[in-house]
Amino acid sequence: MSALLSGQLLFAALVVGSVYVIIALGLNLVFGTMRLLDAAHGDVVMLGAYTSFWLFTLVGMPPLLSMLIAGGLCAGLGVAVYKGLFRRLLADTRLPRRLEGNSLLVFFGISIILQNFAALCFDTTPRAYLYLDGVIRVGNLAMTENRIAELATAVILCVIIFLFLRFHIYGLAIKALIQNRQAAAVVGVNIERIQLLSFAIGFGLAGIAGSLISMTEQITPFMGFPFTIAAFVTVILGGLGNLIRGMAAGMFLGFVEIYGVALTSSSLDSVLIYGVFIVVLYLQSQDFLGGRQKS
Repeated sequence: MSALLSGQLLFAALVVGSVYVIIALGLNLVFGTMRLLDAAHGDVVMLGAYTSFWLFTLVGMPPLLSMLIAGGLCAGLGVAVYKGLFRRLLADTRLPRRLEGNSLLVFFGISIILQNFAALCFDTTPRAYLYLDGVIRVGNLAMTENRIAELATAVILCVIIFLFLRFHIYGLAIKALIQNRQAAAVVGVNIERIQLLSFAIGFGLAGIAGSLISMTEQITPFMGFPFTIAAFVTVILGGLGNLIRGMAAGMFLGFVEIYGVALTSSSLDSVLIYGVFIVVLYLQSQDFLGGRQKS
């Protein structure tokens, strides 16, 4: 019991939760503005992780700098996916209902392509690198410098996104589109431009999250799926377009994973996330979380 009350677990939960928040924010933008089920979101995280790994390995660029490149490359991928696959489909008023369901299959195909592309280029050997691996002790709490940097960067990024969505004209337009698509169009919001921006920001955030993850975890071409599930759980638990609840949900999931593993086994971390996912879906179906629509 004393271990569960230690600052060590609290710090670990904050680090994991903050990364889940960043990943889920990106997914929430794509899902919220266009109702597209991005099953490839975790694989974009993987691409961001590989970008920072290779930039650090080949040219010695620190991941706190290369994350900007990773975010930009992944944002470019988001723009390409939007223009190449979804732009015309979203503009067709006859397809929204069909597109919402089929988008899961489209993104699943993208996920398979990205995984196999990474496996072909980098093989399936787990890769890692050492960066800011020094230990800082505060009393009985031992924190590695890279995890401190990961947490601090994630918090700063959350603040930037919060301010952007609250005060910037494009951020307000994104929130308007999430809340009511028809009303946003009536008041003059450029729907296509905001959709493109949401894709770019959503994919870019996933790439940055991958860079942060690469500082502390091993990288493989197939590492993305658990992050996709965690992001979906966070979005469903926090609610579409609700930034504050989404952040709280991401942190909650981080605490569930870290403290659940401490109480059980490290091999059950995915089981815990899937368990939360099932519980959330059940509670929403029973209207405990507002999941059932009122007639």
